[in-house]
Amino acid sequence: MDSGMDRDRSLDSRWVSSPAAHREAVMTETARFVAVVEPADLTTPVPSCPGWTLVDLIRHTGSVQRMFSGLLRQRVQERPLTRDTQLDLPADDAGYPGWLTASSQVAARAFADTDPDAPMWVWGADPHARFWMRRMLFETLVHRVDAELAVGLRPVIDPALAADGVDEFLVNLPFAASFAPKTAHLRGQDETVRFRCTDRAGDWLVRLRPDGFGLAPADAEAAHPADASVEGAAADLLLLMYGRLDRTSDAFETSGDDDLLARWVANSEF
Repeated sequence: MDSGMDRDRSLDSRWVSSPAAHREAVMTETARFVAVVEPADLTTPVPSCPGWTLVDLIRHTGSVQRMFSGLLRQRVQERPLTRDTQLDLPADDAGYPGWLTASSQVAARAFADTDPDAPMWVWGADPHARFWMRRMLFETLVHRVDAELAVGLRPVIDPALAADGVDEFLVNLPFAASFAPKTAHLRGQDETVRFRCTDRAGDWLVRLRPDGFGLAPADAEAAHPADASVEGAAADLLLLMYGRLDRTSDAFETSGDDDLLARWVANSEF
């Protein structure tokens, strides 16, 4: 964990959506996910999640929605000792699309009953209920993309949400060591990696220090010459963060130290 990073970092309003937008988008993204899987063969493999089928993808996404909803209802103030959640899984595979819809409805009720500014335990950078709402959105959105890729569809991601998702990923990654152990290799001597959107505002400078890594202060972003950089559309940058698109794709313009970029990609798995 990057103990030197400010857990109450003020996020740039150019690309960060509101908790209300996150809550609404969870419902929208779930509906899109369900529309993809309802007519599909649920035994279809999901190439972007090796070893999973569509059923596994649905089960994971709905379980996350229900687990996060439980945390919100309980207003947890410390790390839970168990992840046990009442899942109400369907009796057979055919019931999973409807179950995912019901999972989003569980989330909607939790959102309605929760002040997004309520202090809560979180594993990431923002110790408030809104953290779980935002995190639920990007779990849902990225796995909706996985479902579309599995059935041969070309995913479309709203650029504003995508830029918000890049920010959410980079803000929280330094705190993810317990389930992303390779982040321990993201150390350096103040080398920097820049990620910049080409289709909307969004510019992030990550600094690798001897004791950890994290985003540089906002006032350093524009002026600091990065050691390596990646530029691309917000949606493509989001897919890069989650390993759904390779840095060598024609979607990106890269410059600087390619070995540094390769080290980032190899060790930033979420």
